[in-house]
Amino acid sequence: MTARVLVVDDIKANVKLLEARLSAEYFEIITAYSGPEALSICDEDRIDVILLDVMMPGMDGFEVCERLKANPLTQHIPVVMVTALDTPADRLRGLEVGADDFLTKPVDDVALVTRVKNLTRLKMLTDEMSMRAETGNQMGLSQENIPIFAEKQWNGNILIVEDHPRSAERMTKTLTAQHMVDIEPNPQEALFKLAEQEFDLLIISLDLNGVDGLRLAGQVRSLERTRNLPILIIVSPEDRARLMRGLDMGVNDYMVRPICPNEMMARVNTQIRRKKYTDYLRNCLETRVELAITDALTGLHNRHYLESHLKTLFDEARSTRKNLSVLMTDIDYFKSVNDTYGHDVGDQVLKEFARRIRTNIRGMDLACRIGGEEFVIVMPDTNLTECYNVAERIRKSIEKETFYIPQLEKFLEITTSIGITALDKEVNSLELLIKKADQALYCAKRDGRNRVAADAA
Repeated sequence: MTARVLVVDDIKANVKLLEARLSAEYFEIITAYSGPEALSICDEDRIDVILLDVMMPGMDGFEVCERLKANPLTQHIPVVMVTALDTPADRLRGLEVGADDFLTKPVDDVALVTRVKNLTRLKMLTDEMSMRAETGNQMGLSQENIPIFAEKQWNGNILIVEDHPRSAERMTKTLTAQHMVDIEPNPQEALFKLAEQEFDLLIISLDLNGVDGLRLAGQVRSLERTRNLPILIIVSPEDRARLMRGLDMGVNDYMVRPICPNEMMARVNTQIRRKKYTDYLRNCLETRVELAITDALTGLHNRHYLESHLKTLFDEARSTRKNLSVLMTDIDYFKSVNDTYGHDVGDQVLKEFARRIRTNIRGMDLACRIGGEEFVIVMPDTNLTECYNVAERIRKSIEKETFYIPQLEKFLEITTSIGITALDKEVNSLELLIKKADQALYCAKRDGRNRVAADAA
């Protein structure tokens, strides 16, 4: 996973140390030696994560963070405070000004890389949602003012999975001052509640009796309904290994026992504000641009939106030197389905085909029906090998499970051919990228159908 990380510290040796550690993981590092310099860089350049020293002369890290979170252009950049201070009061102050996490000096290498990767994933999802909303705006659709992320007093609905009554009671007492809280000691029952109710945050204790809380976190991340639900885990001080695994699998935040009530409230508020903002962006996308950019039959984006948004993705990938892959697919022998059973049956096949595409791609991927039985999937930050794996997953999901047609009371065997390509330095136009994907699809059909063919751009 690539990301642009801004390292801010007034001591050059500290900057060089963090730069060396992150460069070894192929992150792109930008450096600043003062608060004003960091703010200037963030105003002028795209930054994915900020590692911010607290103790700096003139403008300290707390003030820098507060200014970043008050600026609509920079409020969504994740900020990690890097500090020798580790008292509850210092951590609380950092959380109150909008910090996403803390690293205590001397910085542990594993913790550093894990946190940066975790926050990069969140930033990429937010960026992609924002970009899609902006695409709708460029297409002439209305767009309201985006709310400031740092606004206080967002009320949320929280599910806590905790089977220690005293701990559950203490958390409830703290959080119900602002939020609705539901305590569930049984992880399986928690999954049922998540399927039936809307929550803004899931808090999981990793000290559950006889149950691994990380397994529940993994299940929540694998389900489409809860894939983007923020997860906060509660760990014991000695349970560092599972904490690292949790962050690596996409847990949003954590608290270490004993829990400070003020810190808990600050971390919970941060996650709920972020959730409310991403929900806002999704609502913008769904309500303001649905008719203009959505294929009415399948619910995927249409050709009009692809043509508008793909250029944005292409330009972004070229300017930041990130990966971008394109997958083009169509249904094999689809004309015979229409000719044999009629267009109503063909429409049902198309809708089910689109549903299987959606279940096999990420939230940040762009899936479009561009006409007839032909579909395009654009995958940001994805290389050709990763794209091939996704294409194979889609192909197998179509081939292995037949399509049930209720009015016929029978199952149809459907297959798909897929062509893939990925951006590289030789591609100088969007048209060439699409042409490469189309050529790869032609090769897949020419060579027998029901297969994936790659054409490196």
